[in-house]
Amino acid sequence: MTQLRVRIGILGLALLAGLTATPAATATTTGTATAGPPTVEERRLDGAAPREILRRSGFATVAPEFVRALGRAGSYAQAERIAVREGARLWRRAVDRAQGRGPTGGDLSRDDDRPLYWARLGMTREVREWEPGFGLTEAQRARLLDGLERSSRGQNAVRFPSRTGPRAGMKRILVTGFDPFTLDRDIRISNPSGATALALDGTTIRTADGPARVEAVVFPVRWQDFTGGTSLVSDSGEGTVERTLRPYLPQVDLFTTVSQGRVGRFDVERTNGAWRGGFPDNDNVSVTGTVPVADPVSQPQWTTTTLPYARIVAAHTGRFPVYDHTSVTEIPAGAADPVVRPDGPTPGSQARAGGGGDYLSNEIAYRATLLRDRLGLGASLPGGHVHTPVLQFGADNTDPATGTVTDPEFVRNRLDIIAQVRAILAVAMDAAAPAVGGPARTGG
Repeated sequence: MTQLRVRIGILGLALLAGLTATPAATATTTGTATAGPPTVEERRLDGAAPREILRRSGFATVAPEFVRALGRAGSYAQAERIAVREGARLWRRAVDRAQGRGPTGGDLSRDDDRPLYWARLGMTREVREWEPGFGLTEAQRARLLDGLERSSRGQNAVRFPSRTGPRAGMKRILVTGFDPFTLDRDIRISNPSGATALALDGTTIRTADGPARVEAVVFPVRWQDFTGGTSLVSDSGEGTVERTLRPYLPQVDLFTTVSQGRVGRFDVERTNGAWRGGFPDNDNVSVTGTVPVADPVSQPQWTTTTLPYARIVAAHTGRFPVYDHTSVTEIPAGAADPVVRPDGPTPGSQARAGGGGDYLSNEIAYRATLLRDRLGLGASLPGGHVHTPVLQFGADNTDPATGTVTDPEFVRNRLDIIAQVRAILAVAMDAAAPAVGGPARTGG
């Protein structure tokens, strides 16, 4: 029952039964590959709700336009350039829409993250099914998918101002979000962390110490990507999180990984655990075990936030309460059974759930903070994980079978969450500013 309580609510309310593991396929690097079937994620595109979301946002044209562009490729090199270019164009279109630039494309509110998610899946499905005349090896198809995934998530579009010149003093904040998930429970679901990433990417936050530039990226809800790549299986332990964040962490003044968590509250997660609890991802793949990272011999069981959690909790940042969340689940040293520790882990214990649970929200926090520490930035770089409230529909729109894809309360809740994340970042930057270049202020 302890493990059940940990998993419910982390990265949103989750469906707990009827999903089993799917074995991962190892890519080959020789021979011409035939087109593969759509993934579990991609097959959901045929549902009524995804089609409506794409139509009401103007993003229904994205995949067909991508197919036409791919059709003009006369070689693999051209196809790779097209995939990266069109992925980047999708990301920019989604960011522009969220920030009020350009046409709305329909009556769906601009703050909605779902058009990006479903349009990207339309594009990846086309790549998976594409059979060009020049032929593709399985490894080439995987690289096309990887380039498309990275560029359409903003992962290679982070642009901080130079440390020299007129904006040399501008602070730098890196924020991450997630795709929607638990779609078999409610295919209409949105993820406020992804919506926040779109709303904040490239914007400036005013802080007491001056302006701060925010750059944002979005990550998939798939175990395989976190282990070692989007399309090619790897046992290196260096997955999409490390590959994306490694170039930027030494440049930033603060970072925050963000995901959807518990109902009605924000949580600043104090401790992250090195354990995967096996909850199924968006491809219905389940994985249990120690979080796989490079150099496992030196891998700690726990990492901790360096965000100024006490200052964040004390500040009035919006209508949702914010908590310093310290509870973890551990197997104590010398014991065999897991127990919940409300005040954090004890010395020598083995992780079974961090404050953020044992799903991918905990894992991104663990990987990002471990990378921070391995880069030698732990004492000087404020960073950690923030869980947003679960994004809820209106009280009369809770049945996935009969409800609509949006309603006024749903939009209000998402806008309020986005605004509160922005306010939390401003408070965190204000609190951390005196410590930039010195020890991070984590307590006050």
